[in-house]
Amino acid sequence: MANDDISLELQRGEVLALLGENGAGKSTLVSILFGHYVADAGTVEVDGQPLPPGQPRAALTAGIGMVHQHFTLADNLSVLDNIMLGTQPLWQWRLDGHAARGKVLALAERFGLAVRPQARVGELSVGERQRVEIVKALYRGARVLILDEPTAVLTPHEAETLFSTLAQLIAEGLSVIFISHKLDEVLRVSDRIAVLRGGKLVALCAAAQTTKAELAELMVGRVVAMPERVARRSAEDGANGNAAPPVLALEHVGARAANGRALLREVSLQVRAGEIVGIAGVSGNGQAALAELASGMLEASEGRITLAGKPMSAKPRAWIGAGVARVPEDRHAIGVVGDLAVWENAVSEQLSEPRFSRWGVIRRAAAQRFARDLVARFDVRTAGIDVPARTMSGGNMQKLILGRALSVRGEGSAPRLVVASQPTWGLDIGAVAYVRARLLDAAREGAAVLLISEDLDELHALADRIAVMHAGHLTEARPTAAWTLGELGLAMAGSGGGQHAQAGKGEVLHAA
Repeated sequence: MANDDISLELQRGEVLALLGENGAGKSTLVSILFGHYVADAGTVEVDGQPLPPGQPRAALTAGIGMVHQHFTLADNLSVLDNIMLGTQPLWQWRLDGHAARGKVLALAERFGLAVRPQARVGELSVGERQRVEIVKALYRGARVLILDEPTAVLTPHEAETLFSTLAQLIAEGLSVIFISHKLDEVLRVSDRIAVLRGGKLVALCAAAQTTKAELAELMVGRVVAMPERVARRSAEDGANGNAAPPVLALEHVGARAANGRALLREVSLQVRAGEIVGIAGVSGNGQAALAELASGMLEASEGRITLAGKPMSAKPRAWIGAGVARVPEDRHAIGVVGDLAVWENAVSEQLSEPRFSRWGVIRRAAAQRFARDLVARFDVRTAGIDVPARTMSGGNMQKLILGRALSVRGEGSAPRLVVASQPTWGLDIGAVAYVRARLLDAAREGAAVLLISEDLDELHALADRIAVMHAGHLTEARPTAAWTLGELGLAMAGSGGGQHAQAGKGEVLHAA
């Protein structure tokens, strides 16, 4: 059962954090509150008035606003147009843009949300887009704001700006439901914390009276130890002449989109066997292109790419055959085919191997044996290998993808190269610990690991060296200890550390 007899109350001017593993029922619960889903039983009340089920417009009218993890903005429209969409009658022949602009600017000033009404959304940074989403909710009269993983794609500076905004919103009497897997943030911003596990409410506690360790144990039902890199390697290892040659080498590489737009400029990077090199950066600065280049999905427009000294072109099958494992950024759109069975997804990248197909016919028995073994070894919790992959939670879907990737063999028992892009994005703390441990295991077994992540704590915990990507340029990969969190944040914003880059209280809501 997605939600089982959950009762919660949210007070005016309160931040209530909602925690739980992937699949614990958080998304279902807030979807019921916002009218996207209809509950089988129970009621939702706002200021003592029942909220009609399954009616998002009724939720908006009642003052419930939601800022989704994936922003719902039209890139080709202006900030003002995005905010006004759906707020004026269709039969009104002319939109009152002047009045709307005045209201937007007044809200922005009141809550410290810097927005540019006439700017095109497609030209905004991630932090600016998030501010637009919050202003859009406030413009509609939100008194309860649901924030779903609000800092997942923000730089440290942008996250601090968000926290300042939240403080102002709370001071003005707004109530917030804060969904996040980052326990430090949860403890910092929330008044109370609700923990879901298996669709049930297992704990409701004051933030000031609990700890990260207690919350983690409540979420997963066991003690969680977060793995970290202990003995770190660097490019200087073996400087006496015995240094291993790089597994992956990019030399002055450039890449362009289909429309000719530059994605990467003069990127140089080396990753050696047994080494984890982390790439930090705000989403949209070229990390996706780097991941595609390093797994044979994108052709370089300039420069040279080699794998174990051999020049490589954009032929994914050749990269997989050479022992390259890929954990893509978007597990839903790219990582799995949701309508295919779990076992079909488990072998999807290795179907050309004789053990899984012959003369174009899939050897179903062998593929299913492989899938059952993978599910067992990587603790993938699923109703069976024949069910569609989309039925799994995000954490288990990621375990399936990780297991498939790490089953690609290089010269030994591990892949030659692992390209992991945002491997723990949106996962609960238990799944995060599991994925990190498997990446560390791969490095210890001799794999070169390219770890692309927007989680700076993750990069500090796992990487031997870290480089920062901004606007298609990549900084030098420096030892992890040489970076401070502040320097990383500045480099991600294109300044500071990036200068050495190669290219220059009454009750409001009651649910029972």
